[in-house]
Amino acid sequence: MTTQRITKEQLKAKLSTDYDDLLGKITDAINKAELGAIIDQSEEPVRDANAQFRERAYQEAISLLDEQAFSPSKDNAPTEMEK
Repeated sequence: MTTQRITKEQLKAKLSTDYDDLLGKITDAINKAELGAIIDQSEEPVRDANAQFRERAYQEAISLLDEQAFSPSKDNAPTEMEK
């Protein structure tokens, strides 16, 4: 059994701006494409935007994990004897 280290809500909070940027890039790519060539002209920019978002999401998830590993909590705070 594993302990949950980060939550979906934490990651969502970190990525809200990035997600809005992703949606903007997708809609821009679709809207800039000519009718009859939407897939051909928008597929690559949308794929690139998704790749950037995926990378950013993973980086933020790892960052949250690192923050927790190095921040004191009740469970790993030093005892009076350790101070």
